[in-house]
Amino acid sequence: VQLVESGGGLVQTGDALRLSCAASGSIFSINNMGWYRQAPGNQRELVAVITPGVSPNYADSVKGRFTISRDTAKNVVYLQMNDLKPEDTAVYYCNAAIKRRVGVPFTSYWGQGTQVTVSS
Repeated sequence: VQLVESGGGLVQTGDALRLSCAASGSIFSINNMGWYRQAPGNQRELVAVITPGVSPNYADSVKGRFTISRDTAKNVVYLQMNDLKPEDTAVYYCNAAIKRRVGVPFTSYWGQGTQVTVSS
């Protein structure tokens, strides 16, 4: 199983970016998919998570600016980031709980990360 992120980059304050993360490989089903971020010197923190049948959950710092969505058929999760701020600068990681076949538990997988830099 692989999670591949894309869409990071260097933007200015107030700009928008859309991150994508595609899961591929031997996948039977996916439960929650989410985005985390880690800034230099900081711990990795939850940004947003989406679970089937449940309202998405967001970090307080991104509520009203970021939107997480998911294409279940394509095993893709998106993060639309609007009104970006310098404090959003971090490496953004995709995470998914994936069941590879019937009878095994869900396992957490991580992408390699994509850099988002917001200049002031």
